[in-house]
Amino acid sequence: MKHTSSRDVFTHWNESRGRNPAPQRADIDPGAIRHSLGDVFMLSVDFGGEFRFRLAGTRICALFRRELKNEIVDGLWSEASREQVRRLLGIIANDQIGAVAGATGVTTDGETIELELLLLPMARQGHARIRALGVLAPVQVPYWIGVKTLKQLELGSIRHLGAVDKRTGSPRFVAAEGGKIRKGFVVHDGGKSDPANDNPREKAS
Repeated sequence: MKHTSSRDVFTHWNESRGRNPAPQRADIDPGAIRHSLGDVFMLSVDFGGEFRFRLAGTRICALFRRELKNEIVDGLWSEASREQVRRLLGIIANDQIGAVAGATGVTTDGETIELELLLLPMARQGHARIRALGVLAPVQVPYWIGVKTLKQLELGSIRHLGAVDKRTGSPRFVAAEGGKIRKGFVVHDGGKSDPANDNPREKAS
């Protein structure tokens, strides 16, 4: 993970879950990640199965120059990336696996920006529909933030997150090979590759 917000949120998420696969909404303390809140979002699932923004930080909204609360997540992504984003969100929510990915944002006038996307599962509790905690942050804050508008996002490489390595203090990156999870750093091609040859559910399960 390149961005400070991603590292801070992952650390808090990992500490909050204890021995559980994922923490509950009440376990997340905004004060513990207060310096990263502008880059943080939470996703809920509506009754139609669509992922929507339950909340989105001020820096994220500034990139799109609008409030994202209640918007469908699909609407931010290019047509080429949309299906893989749906599959990735399904894996996050159902298989309780976190992921970090690269993304390229494109403004309405064609300028591009590199961002980091972090997605972490949240535990289901009763009728609560919160399914994911995440970060969307530019690798370098653009000079035009709040002036230009991001039109869409393109998904890049995806890495699935495992437990923190006690020796390094960093999360392991894991993927499935031959039905077994192996340790190490594995990059999965994102939305810019051929979807027919890239099934993240098969690789992450």
